[in-house]
Amino acid sequence: MLKIKDKIKKALQLFVVFFKIGAFTFGGGYAMIPLIQHEIAENKKWVTEDDILEIIAISESTPGPIAINSATFVGYRVCGFWGSFFATLGVVLPSFLIILAISAVLSEFGDLKPVKYAFNGIRAGVLALLFKALWTMYKKCPKGAVSYIVMAFSFLLTAILDIPVLYVLIGCAVFGLVTSIIVDRRNKT
Repeated sequence: MLKIKDKIKKALQLFVVFFKIGAFTFGGGYAMIPLIQHEIAENKKWVTEDDILEIIAISESTPGPIAINSATFVGYRVCGFWGSFFATLGVVLPSFLIILAISAVLSEFGDLKPVKYAFNGIRAGVLALLFKALWTMYKKCPKGAVSYIVMAFSFLLTAILDIPVLYVLIGCAVFGLVTSIIVDRRNKT
């Protein structure tokens, strides 16, 4: 159990780390996943690399933005309620301040070519961060024919057929449970 002084110190560390992560808001939560993984698992070692995939899955499965859910979950694991409070505040505050500043700039200078070019560059950088998140999650996922079929089918349902992600996630969870029960029963016989 952490003492009060240690809890305050840890909560402030969570705030600072997630404030830094939140400062890279371009691209939203999915673009933040590699930053969260790097800071939380590699640098601070507050959670393990394997925990990151679970955190992302839980954060995606619960209502709300994935970055905020991840910050809240990590904060709670590290330092309880105040950890989740300060981690969430840390990840939200830069976005709020950046959006406030960008809205002022865009209303004045949005039609200028350098501003348009800057945002084109930012979009390309965000795409790279999304691919990095995809690659990191792919490396951590179990490999096999069933996994590839579930991935392809999930992509088809969400990207092509426009089925809501929540329904696809629930379906994948049910499929995973049924598959593991079948495999366990086969291994026992």
